[in-house]
Order: sequence, then C-alpha cells, then structure tokens
Amino acid sequence: MTSPTAYWQVPDIEAKLAEVTAAGAAVKDAPREVAAGRLVATFTDPDGNVLGLIQNS
Repeated sequence: MTSPTAYWQVPDIEAKLAEVTAAGAAVKDAPREVAAGRLVATFTDPDGNVLGLIQNS
C-alpha cells in the first residue's frame, strides 16, 4: 500500500538531502528535473516515512 507523499519547497535540494541523510534518512529518489527549472527528490526518514523535496530554480 502506498501513501501520499508530502513535498517541501527548499532553496537547495542537494544541501537539504545532505542534511537529512546526515540525520539518518536515506535517499529514495535522487533529484531529477520534472519541469523547466523544477527538481524533485524523495527520501525515507528513520521511521520509514517517505518525504519529498522540491526546488524551483
């Protein structure tokens, strides 16, 4: 069963992924461009929740 994924907008997706992985999260989907200038990525937190990040250039 899958759940909705909440996404947070961040100014620097790579920096935020480095921050959350240092805190115990694991990258699920590396940053990828989904629209002109928009990057998205997902990670799994230590409790197993999947969360997302969005960066608009």
